[in-house]
Amino acid sequence: MSTELIQHIRQFVTLTDDQAALIMANVLERDVVKKEMLLNPGAICRANYFVASGCLRLFFTDEQGNERTIQFAIENWWMTDYTSKDRKVSSQYSIQAVEDSVVISLDDETSEKLFATIPVFETYFRKILQRAYSASLFRIGLLYSRSKEEMFFNFQRKYPEFVQRVPQYMLASLLGMTPEYLSELRKKTASSVS
Repeated sequence: MSTELIQHIRQFVTLTDDQAALIMANVLERDVVKKEMLLNPGAICRANYFVASGCLRLFFTDEQGNERTIQFAIENWWMTDYTSKDRKVSSQYSIQAVEDSVVISLDDETSEKLFATIPVFETYFRKILQRAYSASLFRIGLLYSRSKEEMFFNFQRKYPEFVQRVPQYMLASLLGMTPEYLSELRKKTASSVS
């Protein structure tokens, strides 16, 4: 079973070997192939997904049929639809593997059991959720305060791994621009480097 999750938890809280073993005995690790859906619109999201390897994305399809990417998750990141999961309502979103991935899923019942048994596990989730919330606020601020060009260059500096790994149309969707405009910006970057 994957040790990436335990290593990640230990970056935030102190976890004994017994606690680590209990966590790993209660989560489900699975291989997910590129383009496989972990969540479809209309379904209730039943788990948090930790990316041990690979990349996932959270997106919705607008009224014109365009996919709008909200978030990506690469190694050591979590992804879920909290609104659907917590309220037990149909999701508006899809979660899809962008590339072949290994994910660890943690359902609600298991989460609650582990939180009660291992209080530092709940502390770990609080800390990562605070980071995720902070990152979301930062992204929203960029959407309102930066031009699309500035957003791309800022994103490229902060997350260079995404620019190389994620298909251009998905990255363009995340940044709120067309794939053609993103292509122009990438060409501009390439010509300024040469």
